[in-house]
Amino acid sequence: MRRRLTLAALAIAIAPLACSTPAATPAATADAVIAPNANLVVQGIPPIPASLAAEVAKYNDFLSHSFVDWHPLRREMLVSYRKRGASTAQLFRIAAPMAEPEQLTDTSDPVRLASYEPREGKYIVFARATGGDEAYKLYRLDLADRKLTLLTESNERHSIETWTHATGQLVTLALPLDRTAEGGSRAVVSQTLSLLDPLQPQNKRKLADLPGGGWEASSVSWDDKQIALTRELSATESQAWLIDIASGKLTQVLPASGSAKAAHFSRDFLRDGSGLVVTSDRGGEFRELMLYRFADQQLVPLSHHIPWNMSGSTVNEAGTLLAAQANVDGRDELRLFDARSLKELKAPDVPTGSIGSPRFHPKLSELAFSLNSSQGPSQIYSLDPASGEVVPWTRSSAPRGVDMRSFADQRVVRWTSFDGRTISGILALPPARFSAKRPVLIDIHGGPEGQAKLGFMGRYNYLLDELGVAVIRPNVRGSEGYGKTFLSLDDGFKREDSVKDIGALLDWIATQPGLDASRVVVSGGSYGGYMSLAVATTYSARIAGSIDVVGISNFLTFLQNTESYRRDLRRVEYGDERAPAMREFLQRISPLTNAAKIAKPLFVVQGRNDPRVPYTEAEQMVAKVRENQSPVWYLRAENEGHGFARKENADFQFYATVMFLRATLLK
Repeated sequence: MRRRLTLAALAIAIAPLACSTPAATPAATADAVIAPNANLVVQGIPPIPASLAAEVAKYNDFLSHSFVDWHPLRREMLVSYRKRGASTAQLFRIAAPMAEPEQLTDTSDPVRLASYEPREGKYIVFARATGGDEAYKLYRLDLADRKLTLLTESNERHSIETWTHATGQLVTLALPLDRTAEGGSRAVVSQTLSLLDPLQPQNKRKLADLPGGGWEASSVSWDDKQIALTRELSATESQAWLIDIASGKLTQVLPASGSAKAAHFSRDFLRDGSGLVVTSDRGGEFRELMLYRFADQQLVPLSHHIPWNMSGSTVNEAGTLLAAQANVDGRDELRLFDARSLKELKAPDVPTGSIGSPRFHPKLSELAFSLNSSQGPSQIYSLDPASGEVVPWTRSSAPRGVDMRSFADQRVVRWTSFDGRTISGILALPPARFSAKRPVLIDIHGGPEGQAKLGFMGRYNYLLDELGVAVIRPNVRGSEGYGKTFLSLDDGFKREDSVKDIGALLDWIATQPGLDASRVVVSGGSYGGYMSLAVATTYSARIAGSIDVVGISNFLTFLQNTESYRRDLRRVEYGDERAPAMREFLQRISPLTNAAKIAKPLFVVQGRNDPRVPYTEAEQMVAKVRENQSPVWYLRAENEGHGFARKENADFQFYATVMFLRATLLK
């Protein structure tokens, strides 16, 4: 067993690093440090050497792009990215492939969600929150004069859903937040579905109050008579609904009365009005692409032959082609279907990597999609399905001195867990010049219904290429992408089984000749943060440290304090704390209850405005571990929410993470 480190010992272990790295800039002297900005609360973290920041810099500023929307008439698009020198991601217009992006928004908060007005594209509507609080407001930006108009005054969470076709009205959902509730919590939650004319927002028309917090609107029928809705009840149960725009009448279409519960997600109406594209796992383990025919109320499968989840479907303007992405063992692949024969077509020849956000242009036969790989972050392409021509619209890049083509590919690895079930993960190995057994960072995704996928590693390329740390991103039971049975294996009283999957991973690491099982740190964000804390309490003797980013420390206080619209959805996953047996179980397994078992260094990161996992989860865990005299580093950002969105904050977090890993894995 490794010796128990105190905070002072950790600081001493790190201190020589300030002098050991050559200075990259005049400022990076042995005595220079990086001071935290005014929005960061830093406790227990030793001073950050400027030399470390200089060394990390070239891995800290990769340029990537996210597709946002097509212009309704012209061959141009909206994208979102953070340009070099800026703090947050903003909206840009790209007038042609590889054209210089034209910046449209410039705010201190990130802007990633937006849509063109669908008739002429004279303005866009975008959503923006403040300081990570997720209380999104909607704004209209007139492109001719850049005039900005606030469209939603109420202190609710507003979302851009879809548009009517002929009248150009915006379909929105408004969700009340606890900040406006009496007593700071809501016993009953509902969402308001409305039609909004962004040019006359005062004339907003309410269509319906929808019970619960799991609704979204996917599309409007081409005759502007109906809106397709999805109501999510849990990770494994959701329903497809239609609402009549004129009368407000709601009709559940899937599952049919008397049918078994399953996941059903509404997508696009067919152009001829004959049906609705949906994804559903009604026919098996995976979410298939299906067509719901209105004439006979039957579901016709399109992708039953593909044994993986389908998502992101989009139909072309002529109504003849359907595109979607297939999640094949952690890599998203582009698939095309004939919307008339319902047969899959030959797979298009696109660059190697994982695709995302496929979207047909509303008037042109062109499909936009993003793509990323181990050798580069997300960039945007378009595909002409008729000719097969693939055209790049943006180019990802790295700071000077980094050749992204040298980054190693990742691979899927598998191990056997305590009950004989096979668990998989994504393994990234350092370059071959690191010949000795390598320390390991286990990085666990959130959700828990998330999934680690093959793709660009971002800042973690520094850990691989410069520190020689191997990175494993496991998909423990409860992860998406491996079937609905696997998705439910961690529900309720089975919660600790997913922690045992990490125990089995530690066993597997010990059998690998290139990995050092005596030097392992576990990390994770959100639910992954809970997992890192749970591993720290369950397998403390087998790890060197743990990193908890916006994680749950106590299920009971989490369920009490999370935003009310999320509570019932989370109860299905974690268990209903109002039942005495479940309450006792959740209290017993919570990391806070078992904090005395944490004997290795802990690093906790939190956003003060987090509405999902409130900052009190971090504060109570830090306080309890310190009571036991275990070393804790704590970093809180006053202007962030569920993760750090501002570069200056994310940079400081990564500097501290590197120092923590050096102290725990490389000493």
